[in-house]
Amino acid sequence: MFGWLGRFVVHRAWWVIGGWLILAFTIIGLSPSLSDITSGEQSDFLPSKYESVQAIKLAESAFPKQAVATALVVVKRSDGAPLSEQDSAAVSQVADKLKARGIARTEGYETGPQALAPDKSIQLVNVGLQADSPGDPVLGDAIRSLRSALTDDLKGSGLTARVGGDVASFVDNESTFNSAFAIVGGATIVLIIGLIVVIFRSPIAALLPVVIISIAMAVTTGLIAIAGKALGWNVGQDLQTILLIVLYGIGTDYILFLLFRYRERLRAGDDKQTAMIVSVQRVGEVIASAAGAVVVAFLVLLLASLGFFGSLGPSLAIAVGVMLVTSLTLVPALVSKLGRFVFWPSKAWQRPPKAAMSRKLGAFVGRRPALVAGLSALVLLGLAAGTLTYKSDYDFGAGFPQDTESALAQADLARAFAAGAAQPTEVYLTTVDGSPLSPQAVADFTAAAKAGPGVGQVREAVPSSSPGLVRIDVLLNKNPVSNEAISLVRDDLRDYLHSKAPSGTKAVVGGATGVLADINSANNRDLSVILPVAAVLIALILALLLRSVVAPVYLVVAVLLNFAATLGATVYVFQGMQDKPGITFQLPIILYLFVVAIGTDYNILMIARLREEARAGKEPREAAALGVEHGGPTVAAAGLILAGTFGVLMIAPISFLQQMGFAVAIGIVLSAFVMSFFFVPAFTALIGHAAWWPGHGDRASARPADEEPAVVLQKPEPEPVQ
Repeated sequence: MFGWLGRFVVHRAWWVIGGWLILAFTIIGLSPSLSDITSGEQSDFLPSKYESVQAIKLAESAFPKQAVATALVVVKRSDGAPLSEQDSAAVSQVADKLKARGIARTEGYETGPQALAPDKSIQLVNVGLQADSPGDPVLGDAIRSLRSALTDDLKGSGLTARVGGDVASFVDNESTFNSAFAIVGGATIVLIIGLIVVIFRSPIAALLPVVIISIAMAVTTGLIAIAGKALGWNVGQDLQTILLIVLYGIGTDYILFLLFRYRERLRAGDDKQTAMIVSVQRVGEVIASAAGAVVVAFLVLLLASLGFFGSLGPSLAIAVGVMLVTSLTLVPALVSKLGRFVFWPSKAWQRPPKAAMSRKLGAFVGRRPALVAGLSALVLLGLAAGTLTYKSDYDFGAGFPQDTESALAQADLARAFAAGAAQPTEVYLTTVDGSPLSPQAVADFTAAAKAGPGVGQVREAVPSSSPGLVRIDVLLNKNPVSNEAISLVRDDLRDYLHSKAPSGTKAVVGGATGVLADINSANNRDLSVILPVAAVLIALILALLLRSVVAPVYLVVAVLLNFAATLGATVYVFQGMQDKPGITFQLPIILYLFVVAIGTDYNILMIARLREEARAGKEPREAAALGVEHGGPTVAAAGLILAGTFGVLMIAPISFLQQMGFAVAIGIVLSAFVMSFFFVPAFTALIGHAAWWPGHGDRASARPADEEPAVVLQKPEPEPVQ
């Protein structure tokens, strides 16, 4: 199959290149923007069975005019002194002035004695924000207009104000996201170009992935936007950054797989077209199998209950699918036309490689497979032990710069009020049969709520448009996005409030902490389902590739151990060395995406090379030595570039991206060097022919591996002058 594909692409290279350009421009021109399906609201990704989502639906029906979000104006004296009665009156006047301005999308402007902190350090003005959703871009304009108006209205008053809240935080950090994307994108391209220049000593080879992957990125983004619109997906704000890394990471890997084999065939004396056809024939199966494993692993995320992962999986599967087709069509077409010029000005492609280091390492692996396999396993097990102290972290705000206006407002608020004042736990008390709630029932429930575990304060009940429902805001005495608060709501407070609901009523607990508690439950469930299913499916793909049952088992076990080692290493660094309260809760799934899925690429490349050497008549230990010698440099180069690509994320000013960058970089290093370079060939040599049971994947073929099948070409083109 891949021989036929190689011949088709090489013989019709200009048709393939032209077809790709037409396809790219068509998709880019017809597709909507990716921002049209982007959401920053965590609750958007939870299924309706969770209590926090039920609370949101109650709020939407019973409080139809309720603001979708709130801006908190934190007012204090410029000199830091406590607010006087005159100051408090001035705050009320400022609130009236702001309301009179009629700033679009704002309402309420509530303040008064109840909004004055117990220590009188600050007074709040609660501003309701109206839009279709909390992530609506028009709310950002409202925040900016509100801040501008405050600057004018507070002149000469001796007061200063900061605007906080979730929407204000998004406004402040929007530029951080944009700058992070620009920094990561620029640094990624520079890194890839620099490393490939070092490897091939050619600017042409270095620029090739940038050009090709840029085309693939545009096509991928368009296809995801089209699919998202058609299927009603919501994708997270960081999808664009993740797509960039995925495409440049795996795209560079696949291009390197081809270029290394292409250079090998040129050195063997093939002309440029024959060299590419044979390269596609030999490496095409590896790339297709690797991409297939990654696509399957990504699609397993459809089993996730969290909608973020359910849409992220297909989005990334589309990206890998586009890159697979690109690697087996556009790349061979372009390189077959460039010929030896792709390595210009270097002449290294004409000389057999010295490969001194990989030859020595291969020889060592072949001589001492038990020692190498044992040491590799010990490294992975030692790092995996770090997972025993793993904690999730849901405090998104703490991961952003803390010198923004919204962050400073939040800090003032946390010092002056109960910790949960900015994000109250919303409790909806409703009658079961829809009959009116009695005032006594509301009073009894409110009094009982004050004695609830972790409750710092309970606000007065807010009546709704339905006589059978009220909202009671409960302020926790803990940071509402901390692990302690999330565990409190999930394990204790909800049960307590449910039990205190008067006869004939029920309590539904929502709010920000309730949403995070449900995300925690959903995330734990998703990991317990996704990892085993993905492991089985990847093993099946490996079994089909290798015609073996034994090798896929230890390859998948190695991948899962590598996943645990990567997470453990991240725990050691961030929870241990940096004393963070936890690791961002999304990281295990992110590691699944990139370490389990993409890390399998290197296993496939190495095991395929081991099989190739075995088919050439080599015994297991000799095959391992030659596999490391010949396949090792490709794995090392690809792993170094992919790890470096993710490592660039560590320079982003966002904690989540820093953790993701470190974790995936170290995971890829472990995948490429510890697992694929050492463990896989050593263990395969150790168990010998049994690795290929019950098939005969290592059976020697009649034709030596270095004698490629003859390929008949039509009118071969002259080589460019070097």
